[in-house]
This record gives sequence, structure tokens and C-alpha cells, in this order.
Amino acid sequence: MGRPRLHDDVTRSELLEAAEQLLSVGGLEAVSVRSTAAGAGTSTRAVYALFGSKEGLVQALAQRAYELLMDRVAAVPVSGDPSADLIAAVVRGFRAFALDHPDLFRLVFTTQLPRARLTTESNATRMTALRQLTERIERVKKSGVARGQSVEELTLLVDVMCSGLAMREICGVIDGAPAERLWSDALGA
Repeated sequence: MGRPRLHDDVTRSELLEAAEQLLSVGGLEAVSVRSTAAGAGTSTRAVYALFGSKEGLVQALAQRAYELLMDRVAAVPVSGDPSADLIAAVVRGFRAFALDHPDLFRLVFTTQLPRARLTTESNATRMTALRQLTERIERVKKSGVARGQSVEELTLLVDVMCSGLAMREICGVIDGAPAERLWSDALGA
């Protein structure tokens, strides 16, 4: 019989929350095995047992970012209007994620990390999140609204537009009441 697991999903979640907090306070440099363990009120052994290393912890943060994004987009209902659905998914899903988790947004959408490519597992989560967007864009394309560009080109355009809008809003260039309308207008165009 094997040894019982000392560290469970609750500990994993607490460590990721602590790492996100450290990321928010001091950037990626502030995220270390020791500081993350201290922030979660556990030992460095827990970090190593669950993530293997600091790099594994950073990979798990990236995966968490994509999972949170997918949850937000999935929570936006689908109607009979593909264009309105795409705009709603972006504004109420992507934008909400970026504003609620700006440091995780930066980590996966704007930061050049001092690390190798995403692990297979983290990349699979990223691709699943991208498929969510692609599926909404395919619906728009099939409805005849989007002409000229392929689904892949439209996906890239929407992704780039959303990343740019989110960065500008996080930085304070876009703020106040018109922010949501600006997002909707940009995507509607």
C-alpha cells in the first residue's frame, strides 16, 4: 500500500491563490516556492509535492488563468444571435476575467515569461479556452455576418483586440462607464 497523500486539492488551491497574490504584489519575481508556501500557511514540501518546482507552480498559475477564463466564458448563455453571443462572451467573459484577475491576465496574455513553452497540460487548457472563442466565431461566420476572413483570421483578430482592450482598461486608459460600451462597439464593428 502506498503512502497517503499529504497535500490535496484544497492545499493546491490555497497555494495557487497565494502565488496569484504574490504575482499581484511583486510580479513573477516575487513568486517563489518559499513565499508561496508561507502565503498559504504550509510547507515548501507541499509546493514540491504538488507542482515539482517553481516552474511547475508558474505553469499551474497559467493553467489556472485559462480555467478561470473558460469558466467566465462558459457562464455566458448562448442565444439565437451569434454576433450578440460573441460580444457578450467577450465582454462578460473575457473582460470580466481580465479585470478580476489582471495579474493572471498579464501572465498568460502579455508577459514574456522567463520559462520554456507551456507544458502539455497547460497548453491543452490554453487550446480548450481558444476553442471556446473559435466556436463562437464559427457561429458568427456561419450566420453570414463575417465575410472575407477565415475563422482562424477572425479568431486572431478578436483575440488581439480583446488583449489590447483589456490591457488598456487595466492600465486605466479606458475607464468608467463607457468601458463596456467601447468593448461592445469595437467588437461589433
